[in-house]
Amino acid sequence: MHSATVEIIHLPKIKNIIKNIDLIPIIEEGFAAYSQGRSVVPPVGELLFEDPPGDTHIKYGYIKGQEFFTVKIASGFYNNPELGIKASQGVILLFSQKTGELKAILLDEGYLTDIRTVIASMITLKYLAPMDVEQIGIIGTGIIAKLHLEYLDKITDCKKIMAWGRDINNAESFKTHFSGSPYNITIAESTSQLAANCNVIITATPSNIPLLELSQIRKGTHITAIGSDTSNKCELDPDVIGNADIVVSDSIPQSQSRGEVFRARKNGSLNEAKLVELGEVIKASGKTRTRDDQLTVADLTGVAVQDIMIATAVYDNLKN
Repeated sequence: MHSATVEIIHLPKIKNIIKNIDLIPIIEEGFAAYSQGRSVVPPVGELLFEDPPGDTHIKYGYIKGQEFFTVKIASGFYNNPELGIKASQGVILLFSQKTGELKAILLDEGYLTDIRTVIASMITLKYLAPMDVEQIGIIGTGIIAKLHLEYLDKITDCKKIMAWGRDINNAESFKTHFSGSPYNITIAESTSQLAANCNVIITATPSNIPLLELSQIRKGTHITAIGSDTSNKCELDPDVIGNADIVVSDSIPQSQSRGEVFRARKNGSLNEAKLVELGEVIKASGKTRTRDDQLTVADLTGVAVQDIMIATAVYDNLKN
């Protein structure tokens, strides 16, 4: 009997590995496998906390024919920054699909969840952003918002960013954080000012109330909504989804219980004929933007295939 060696991979090592990997095609492959029925992804396990506010998600699954399966536990506790602790926390466990042996523990502190979320956002922009991106609006000023600016240049040449946050101090520190970067960042006084000046909008907040109304949004805008990953969160008024020309969900099954599509469906605003899964868009079997005046929306609730692909990539590059 041999005893399996379990790799324990800490955050500094994970960051060092990730910076040398082109994650976009890797995560695209995961979404494609999901939409083609080549993965097994059970419903999300979820714990919601009130005092202090937070949520923990357990996402797990496997892609048929691959070497590993993963179990990921990721949390967001939104008062953490006041304690000097990162809001995102978590761990990913990597197991052999052949024997069930634990191969690696990725002590990523939620970092890989944040990265794979941003990569999914980049993928939506790749397929759905207008031809001419005038200015990119980012609603939210936390970790996910900041990470976007590390990856946007892989998808677009646009360097004009308008950011909005509930807390003006956080918004100003977001701007300061990128003071030496190639980005030209302005702070919006309201989400309507942001929507009036941007034709790509990314929402990355834990909001429970809509932050964008249909009347605020310009024709031809693309919106990627990231924050609404539970049934009680929402960033978009349901009419935004209802009036979009194309609505892309990373997981249509998950949209039955969470996200902007869930809210729009519950509200009776969703036209199911306009809904397509991200993996179908990637494989060119789904709808993509065909005109500059179309309103397109991507609703990302986070799918286990993203965790499988990114954790496997880290493990496979461990010895490099």
